[in-house]
Amino acid sequence: MSNLTKTAIKQTFLELLDQMPISQISVKMIVEACGINRNSFYYHYKDLPDLIDEIIKEEADRIMREYPAIETVETALMAAVDFASQNRRAILHVYHSVNRDIFERYLWGVCEYVIQAYGTSVLKGRELPEQDREVISHFYQCECFGLVIDWLNCRMEPDIQKDISRFCELHHGMIEEMIERSLKSKMPLKES
Repeated sequence: MSNLTKTAIKQTFLELLDQMPISQISVKMIVEACGINRNSFYYHYKDLPDLIDEIIKEEADRIMREYPAIETVETALMAAVDFASQNRRAILHVYHSVNRDIFERYLWGVCEYVIQAYGTSVLKGRELPEQDREVISHFYQCECFGLVIDWLNCRMEPDIQKDISRFCELHHGMIEEMIERSLKSKMPLKES
């Protein structure tokens, strides 16, 4: 019964979020729509940000389960964008709310996962110095994060799928080149 209540709370919140900004949603509205009492809500969540945090983490986990091995950054970014596009109004309501930091942490975490999973597949067992691995990973994480944040700041209006495809096309081979440079730079110089 407990899982059914949590599911009902999350579903009701998402339905309300699709209709109105977070600032207009209250615990009272959620529990009335679910047909439960306030104590049931507070048994599962301490407040609305706690509920939002759980929903976002679950979605990040879902994306990670769907893409355990990422062959291209484009594939994973498109999965995240598809989810955002299908839930456009709700995403924009969260993004433009006082709880924006929760959403940005989620997005940062998804970008980090995507880049680390992709990096693992590109490395194919080659060992990079830890500092180089972190620098390369952080660079791509910032690139992906920035691309999506810019799209959100434009109210998700531009066709980001085209931008992601073009971004990936222009960056094709760049991570491999960075890896090769790292591997060569740690090799001793040959004497002439």
